[in-house]
Amino acid sequence: MSKNFEKWHRKKTEIDTIEKIPFFHEREIWFCYLGLNVGFEQDGKSDDFLRPVIIFRKFNNKIFWAIPLTKPKQKKKNSPYFFYFSFMQNIESVAILSQIRLIDAKRLARMIGTISEGDFVSVKEKLKELFP
Repeated sequence: MSKNFEKWHRKKTEIDTIEKIPFFHEREIWFCYLGLNVGFEQDGKSDDFLRPVIIFRKFNNKIFWAIPLTKPKQKKKNSPYFFYFSFMQNIESVAILSQIRLIDAKRLARMIGTISEGDFVSVKEKLKELFP
């Protein structure tokens, strides 16, 4: 499948000009402009290149660590691998822990929910396993 990097570059240029940065907190789930990425890195979907993410760690009002989410696949849901975390948030979701990345708040589109405190603690524990 061919990727349209030119279209993403135009969207990224538009995002970079955003002046009003949304206010966000840890544990929130947002649609985020993740764009088109290289290889197996998680891409955003649709014409806006959006993907849901968990705000994992807020460093200040402008940057944070985000963990991309995906829909569960049977293989991932029951996988013995520890770089996925499955949870329920209106719909079943899977956090792709190995894809954690630093994000600028300009990439945030809209908040869609909040992960429960218990699930958030479990995500932290899983990340500690991933990065001992």
